[in-house]
Amino acid sequence: MTEREPRAAGLAIGPDPAAAATAAGAPIGSALPAQPTELVYESGLELQARSQWAFARRRFFRHRLAMASLVVLLTVFALGAFANLVAPYSYSDINIHLFTDSVKDVEMFLLNRQIRYRSRERRVYIGGEARSVPNFSVSTDDADFDITVFAPRDRRYQLRTTAEGKPFDRARIDWLDSVLESAGTAGAAANPL
Repeated sequence: MTEREPRAAGLAIGPDPAAAATAAGAPIGSALPAQPTELVYESGLELQARSQWAFARRRFFRHRLAMASLVVLLTVFALGAFANLVAPYSYSDINIHLFTDSVKDVEMFLLNRQIRYRSRERRVYIGGEARSVPNFSVSTDDADFDITVFAPRDRRYQLRTTAEGKPFDRARIDWLDSVLESAGTAGAAANPL
């Protein structure tokens, strides 16, 4: 074996062996001692065997952009793992805007059918004016319903959560009828009575 073969096999022997011998006080061109312990005590040079993984890991941890990318990647994974704590909103929430003359009728409907609900006031901007409107929250096993009750005259105005915010999206009545009809026919086919 020549002196260069251990380096190719993945052994890190430090700087050039001739330079190490010169630094240890040996004359130029002299060979290293036969015992590695003599070299450690005399010159402070220690032989270490490192794997390719160790070389790759060392280079990776010294590369600043790679470390910054690792931090960003770990942050994204952590946010994904704890998404329910960061943004506790589900996609199955159903927001219903009900335009009726009587809020009491809505409440009596829920009470007569023994549907548990939570009532509160919700602040909504109706045509640029801030108003508090009644809101009923109903939770079921399938979804959460948020029923906001408006006066019939509010139907003509844009409804927003903030004064400068985006208007609420509204479903067209023909779309709603088609969805209810398809759900009704699918339910009737599955459960014929």
